[in-house]
Amino acid sequence: MRRILPLLGSTVALLLVAAVPAKAQDIEPRAFSNAPVGVNFLITGYAYTRGSLSTDPSLPISNPRIQTSNGIFAYARVLDLWGDSAKLDASLPYSGLSGSATFSGQPIERTVNGFGDARVRMAVNLYGAPALRMPEFKDYKQDLIIGAALQVTLPVGQYDPTRVVNLGANRWSLKPELGISKALGPLTLELTPGVTFYTDNSNFLDGHRRSQEPIYSVQGHAIYSFRSGIWGSLDATYFTGGSTAIDSQPNQDLQRNWRVGVTLAVPITPRYSVKLYASAGVSARTGNNYDLIGAVMQYRWGGGL
Repeated sequence: MRRILPLLGSTVALLLVAAVPAKAQDIEPRAFSNAPVGVNFLITGYAYTRGSLSTDPSLPISNPRIQTSNGIFAYARVLDLWGDSAKLDASLPYSGLSGSATFSGQPIERTVNGFGDARVRMAVNLYGAPALRMPEFKDYKQDLIIGAALQVTLPVGQYDPTRVVNLGANRWSLKPELGISKALGPLTLELTPGVTFYTDNSNFLDGHRRSQEPIYSVQGHAIYSFRSGIWGSLDATYFTGGSTAIDSQPNQDLQRNWRVGVTLAVPITPRYSVKLYASAGVSARTGNNYDLIGAVMQYRWGGGL
């Protein structure tokens, strides 16, 4: 059992930033790692953000100074998908938001608590991570993994069409991703390019229609695993695109932002593990240059554990 703790513990990264509002800026190391078929994960945690953060990057606001406190609730399960390992996960954040910004030259303030938009994600490892039961998985050793994922954001979060800043975006989004993970002894290098597509928000500020171009992103991770099952990661993400329009009138809000972060995962028992993470903006063309810190607790069961 102890031999597989490092591999099982890696999957906690699936949802650790699920409650953070700026979803295109997610930093998720080991999102395409392998785990035994039938294992379930229940994840709870907390994330705090502060700075020039917009809950929706397409919002036509400037000088946002917003704080969010986010409760993280998520579930994931490892599946056998035609012989390849796959993970299905779902998350629903509960957030508290307070702060100020400038909209059309006028200062605005907002304090609100409630649920954000839910997310469902299916990730499939297409190469290098076959679907394995617990007895077979004990002898598995990662080399090169190539996978793909599709994440769907559901517009179920708190939304007031009379307000500019909300916890929900009142629109759907689809994010396909490609994941490449290469193990070099205790070091694993990962690269995850993706693109996020958005439907229109047809009820923006009492009936206006807001549209957004796709956001293109890429994540990179350098992960080091220790014999004890502890692992740490240096993380970075870059994203660009996302220009918006209101009633077909374009805004000058092209995004071109960098973020860097660190992650530390520590197994506590064979079923429990803890993850600490933090990230910060390096540069941000549109002002989404905020700081984030958080922690999650993961409980796993099933699959012969």
